[in-house]
Amino acid sequence: MNETTSSDSANRAEEWFVPKFGPPRFRSFVGLLFLPYTGMVLSFSVIGAMLATPLYWDRVVALLLIFFFGLGIGAHALDALGSKSVKPWGVAFTRKQLWFLAVASLTIAYAIAVWYALLYVPLLWSMALLEGFFVFAYNLEWFKGRFHTDAWFAISWGSLPVLSGYIMQTNRISVAALALAASTACFSVVEIKASRPYRAYRRQRGGLQHEDRELMLRFETILKNVSTGVMLLGVGLIIWRMAG
Repeated sequence: MNETTSSDSANRAEEWFVPKFGPPRFRSFVGLLFLPYTGMVLSFSVIGAMLATPLYWDRVVALLLIFFFGLGIGAHALDALGSKSVKPWGVAFTRKQLWFLAVASLTIAYAIAVWYALLYVPLLWSMALLEGFFVFAYNLEWFKGRFHTDAWFAISWGSLPVLSGYIMQTNRISVAALALAASTACFSVVEIKASRPYRAYRRQRGGLQHEDRELMLRFETILKNVSTGVMLLGVGLIIWRMAG
């Protein structure tokens, strides 16, 4: 793991999705969750589910819990352990604590997934195995980081959650679900392409020229609007299906 200055870590702790209130450990835990991006993935699973008829609401909730624990906590704890740059949440928690968070949350996620795969949705095994692979290969940068790329990010956290949402409801894959999965992969590409330069600018925030600061704020606006737009789409579809 490459060394990073404490000021870099502090910069990450001041990002827009980290609360400005509460003790440092609380703020670091919320930062660890990457709530806007976790919210996008949860919304992708909802969007996929909303294609199905009939709709089983318990499965919608179950998959939300699976992705919240599996990605929101588990994958991000592994990311703090395996990242080449030191994140503030990787400093606030010891490696043992991060491993505990990762193992405990992934255990909960897979317990729910196995229950539904055994009793109702056998095809869910395919998504569970694929996402399980990416949880470790992407976040711990296995295979010399070959799976830690924008393309694999778009597939693992853009396409697969939509397919998981549809499969959870229907135990099958459709052309419509595949098309929708391709569209959400595009949203994920926008997010990751804006996120990388945004983080680079934040690392040197104190020494940024005016035009660079403007670019950083522009990337931040893109990230805020993409994540918020996706989450509102998910909420809107839930309201539409409930009203129908």
